[in-house]
Amino acid sequence: MATMENVIVLVNRIQRACTVLGDHGGDGAAASLPALWEALPSVAVVGGQSSGKSSVLESIVGRDFLPRGSGIVTRRPLVLQLHKTEVGEQEYAEFLHAPRRRFTDFALVRMEIEDETDRLTGRSKQISPVPIHLSIYSPNVVNLTLIDLPGLTKVATEGQPESIAQDIENMVRLYVEKVLLLLQWGALDIHKMCMLIFTYGLTRSYLLL
Repeated sequence: MATMENVIVLVNRIQRACTVLGDHGGDGAAASLPALWEALPSVAVVGGQSSGKSSVLESIVGRDFLPRGSGIVTRRPLVLQLHKTEVGEQEYAEFLHAPRRRFTDFALVRMEIEDETDRLTGRSKQISPVPIHLSIYSPNVVNLTLIDLPGLTKVATEGQPESIAQDIENMVRLYVEKVLLLLQWGALDIHKMCMLIFTYGLTRSYLLL
């Protein structure tokens, strides 16, 4: 167990370093070189827009901290790194882009995610592959890293480029070509999720919960 936790800590550090250096896969990496980011193991949370991905993540953390709304809400990948602390210690969150600021109010975490998303995408429905790194320290979590991705869609809505569906699919593929954990919310029809898998051509191994 200690060895696995050491591996998780190492991967977390490499992911943060990649982001700082501009390597986050896709267009962020040099075109002539393979991206180190894409070689790292990860657990990605994938689904359609407004399909309950945020609820899954918040259930794991035990806190409400993710932006909510209709349509496309997650417009940048969110790398969520969970760190288990000692019982009795205060829960707090930190962002890679704001290393000197510690958040104990999780409503402010939600606002910071929204503000940092808008910093690159503007107050629009555009997306960006540049991830936001959020670390949460709590005695109520396990050491784990999850990546929340924009919801898959097939149709562009008002204010979105016509290429939005393909752009999101390309971004998701960067994270799921290696290993994918598909979180299937219990109330959803498993056939719909299987259709999603085949529609997007994702042919790796899956775990449907």
